[in-house]
Amino acid sequence: MTDAYAIFGHPVAHSKSPYIHRQFAEQVGEDMSYTKQLVPEGGFDAAADAFFAAGGKGLNVTLPFKIDAYTYAARLTQRARRAGAVNTLAMQSDGTVLGDNTDGIGMINDMHNLGWPIAEQRVLLLGAGGAVRGVLQPLMEQNPAQVAIANRTFHKAEQLAKGFHDLGDIQALTFEQLERRQFDLVINGTSASLGGDMLPLPDGLLAPGASCYDMMYGAEPTVFLQWAERQSAQRLADGLGMLVCQAAESFYLWRSVRPEVVPVVSALRRAMTKKTS
Repeated sequence: MTDAYAIFGHPVAHSKSPYIHRQFAEQVGEDMSYTKQLVPEGGFDAAADAFFAAGGKGLNVTLPFKIDAYTYAARLTQRARRAGAVNTLAMQSDGTVLGDNTDGIGMINDMHNLGWPIAEQRVLLLGAGGAVRGVLQPLMEQNPAQVAIANRTFHKAEQLAKGFHDLGDIQALTFEQLERRQFDLVINGTSASLGGDMLPLPDGLLAPGASCYDMMYGAEPTVFLQWAERQSAQRLADGLGMLVCQAAESFYLWRSVRPEVVPVVSALRRAMTKKTS
């Protein structure tokens, strides 16, 4: 019998997850189906109950249900607990549902695939929402020299830094405090650049040889990556690889097999470029 998986979201029509997981299953010869399901707001628990009662094996969860999935899970991985949100649910052999958050490790794995250094780097995270919270633990496990979080609302960055201070040197900064500071790796965890908004980043923020990573992605470089190029960043990447790598981590949790991500990222990039040409 074919094992059933799905992604729950609202909206969900735009999701690339069914394509990604079909590619993974084909690569490694796994017998599984993967669909997308539009779930009404407030209806997550009922939809998840119905999915698992019908024999479903695992779910990916996108906005706005990552907190619902966190409370739904009977057990949580340590990284999901730290993230305070769940993007992957897996039915266990004992009939309980495990909640995990694969976003952070997805970003780290993408950076490893790109050959980017993280250890001993001075890292700046832009934003203090769920996206940044989700990547902090996996990022700190890479032993950066220091991590700073800059956010328009300073107390949010401060709360986040305090919540993770046991993992290493994390500090909260205002955008004004970025003046005369330099970083080796700058990660945009806000959605500002998708709306064409540029964060108030000073010239000279990037150290020589710096890398800039935007968790958002699109057919064209984001506003943040355009800024990074003007600032002579040595390495640039958007979040398409992170999307595929976090999916690969979910796939591994469900199937105990690691698929190849690079061919899938390349295929998605080609498809996105074709649509705009």
